[in-house]
Amino acid sequence: MKTKIQRRNKIKARIRGKISGTAARPRMTVFRSNKQIYVQLIDDLAGVTLVSTSSKGIEEGTKSEIAAKVGENIAKKAIEAGITEVVFDRNGYLFHGRVKSLADAARNGGLKF
Repeated sequence: MKTKIQRRNKIKARIRGKISGTAARPRMTVFRSNKQIYVQLIDDLAGVTLVSTSSKGIEEGTKSEIAAKVGENIAKKAIEAGITEVVFDRNGYLFHGRVKSLADAARNGGLKF
């Protein structure tokens, strides 16, 4: 029997085999813990993180509302850095709940997936 982490790592490897980020179109990867959610825009060719943000310091609202605020923040930071298009990497998580609300808020903020 596989654990949740082993299952997610298998899905994550399958996804990462298909997508990759560049400087013009970086990979937007999401990590969620039980309390926080983190987002990074990564250029895989150079191996650097271009922009990142997290939910640390945001305390009001439900987890999905906080994730939406993080999505707005990453969109704002990305546009300031001159990034308009990204490749979304859900990092093995299902596309619902916090991950979906973050992605929708980033789209509404001006990022194109």
